Amino acid sequence: MTPFLQFKPIYQERVWGGRLIESFLGRKLLGAAPIGESWEIVDRSEAQSVIINGPWAGRSLHNVMSEFTEKIMGPAWSPERPFPILVKWLDCRDRLSVQVHPPAAIAAQLGGEPKTENWYFAQTDPGAAVYAGLRAGVTRADFERAISAGKVDQCLDRWPVRAGDSLLIPSGTMHAIDAGNVILEIQQNSDTTYRVYDWGRQGLDGRPRALHLRESLECLSANTTMLPPLKRADGQLAQCREFTIRRLNLRAGESVAFAGSEQARILSVVGGELSSGDTLLRLGDNILLPYSAQPSFTATVAAMLLVTEDFSHP
Repeated sequence: MTPFLQFKPIYQERVWGGRLIESFLGRKLLGAAPIGESWEIVDRSEAQSVIINGPWAGRSLHNVMSEFTEKIMGPAWSPERPFPILVKWLDCRDRLSVQVHPPAAIAAQLGGEPKTENWYFAQTDPGAAVYAGLRAGVTRADFERAISAGKVDQCLDRWPVRAGDSLLIPSGTMHAIDAGNVILEIQQNSDTTYRVYDWGRQGLDGRPRALHLRESLECLSANTTMLPPLKRADGQLAQCREFTIRRLNLRAGESVAFAGSEQARILSVVGGELSSGDTLLRLGDNILLPYSAQPSFTATVAAMLLVTEDFSHP
């Protein structure tokens, strides 16, 4: 079988998006619409990654996983289970809404899915920041008053960020990404977002976007998770029940290999270039390393990689 799977990106228009997926990642975008997200690896009913290399080219990730479950995910994985991780690039030209994803304890009760996510900041404008977590001492009543006054940001911790930073956002954490960030988001396979405040703007259709105040406040009351610290060092960037992420730096000519029959992994190129056989992987590429494969890669120039793993447990 092929040592890794490559996929066709799925581009998503967003009112807060821009065109940096084209200029920063060197891709071709059609039209002039603001593209906020590129779904790199996804297995959902409303969106399916399509493989573009090897003998399975043209088939969806879900289709191939169902037929070759053990080869891709290992012997403990059920063929009925979807791929558990969703990988996206985000071009945050403008700030995103203040929002929350439901914590696991109440997600089903609210009719949604939990979504723990990690943000890797690949490019940032001067002064870029994110909002994540409530400031110390802020109560639900304080938060409700801030919603009414249009001052929700004053209830949230603001984190200045720079390129190379990484921040894990546990499901249930109130958050907003500010303008001027290009982010690789690695998350649970979920698309449930409760929007609590949208800065008074209109959506792509010219109308205010829907808010989900009741659900957001329920998540606020249920969340007791402490926000992990911003990570700037090499090595492990994120560790949670859903996945771990580590960063590798390779010098030009240096190689890295992955043993087979251990676990499925995701490899993301966040700097430089890699080669494997006749394939060149560039900045922005995200590939799936199947359980049964034994891939190796060589940096053609100095390269920086993220390895996402520990997501294929039963």
